[in-house]
Amino acid sequence: MESKKQVSLEEISKLEPPYFELQAYWGITKHYGGLKATRELIELCHINKGKYVLDVGCGVGVTSCCLAKRYGCRVVGVDLSERMIDRSNERAKREGVEDRAEFRVADAQNLSFEDILFDVVICESVNAFVEDKQRAVSEYVRVTKPGGYIGLNECTWIKAPPPTELVEYLSRIVGVKEILTSDGWQELLGGSGLRETVARIYKTNALGQFINRIRQLGLKDYLRGWHRFLSLYIASPSFRRFIKEGWPPKNISKSFFGYLGYGIYVGRK
Repeated sequence: MESKKQVSLEEISKLEPPYFELQAYWGITKHYGGLKATRELIELCHINKGKYVLDVGCGVGVTSCCLAKRYGCRVVGVDLSERMIDRSNERAKREGVEDRAEFRVADAQNLSFEDILFDVVICESVNAFVEDKQRAVSEYVRVTKPGGYIGLNECTWIKAPPPTELVEYLSRIVGVKEILTSDGWQELLGGSGLRETVARIYKTNALGQFINRIRQLGLKDYLRGWHRFLSLYIASPSFRRFIKEGWPPKNISKSFFGYLGYGIYVGRK
């Protein structure tokens, strides 16, 4: 299986930006706050046994499989990347939740589900990458049952306005469309007709993100991802160039966590 993926590494490295396809290859996706933020989102969305949950931008399926395994939910995870869906299916099989977690390719702005289907819709580090955020949130509301919850964990400007070079870096390397302030994310939920909205804003730092990532993925999967990373770094000159070109300059590194944090935003339909 890995050898088949190896054939397409040059193709991956030429994508603009290759960030998410490379994450899918490594089997590692991340969001601010890690497992702690996910648990908070689960609590605020009142997710428990028997709930039918849509996980938008599911990445490699960590949260979806957690919901199925630890909370007894039925979960559908969607992502734009076929590679992410492949990784999610691998994880579901590995964790024995194939009967409760299914995955498919879908666009947050045009969900292929009928109206009022899910009890909860959650997204973790998704909407900053979406072109039409209002359309996406309207889709989340459309597929949610009355009384159900929509919960977002999103990158948030905790200090504004951010430096132009930081905004440009995130757009060029990571593919961010737009990061909002806390007020901006709350207005997005309120503008979609959601009520009982909750917003919790957090700062973070590089060490905290590192620890959260290991806790979220588990040490075994984290090390497996780094093995793939190093293998790719050794094998692919184009990937080495991507890492060199994408490494943040000192001025951006210093300001990164001073301006950028994350927020948990939840509303009820």
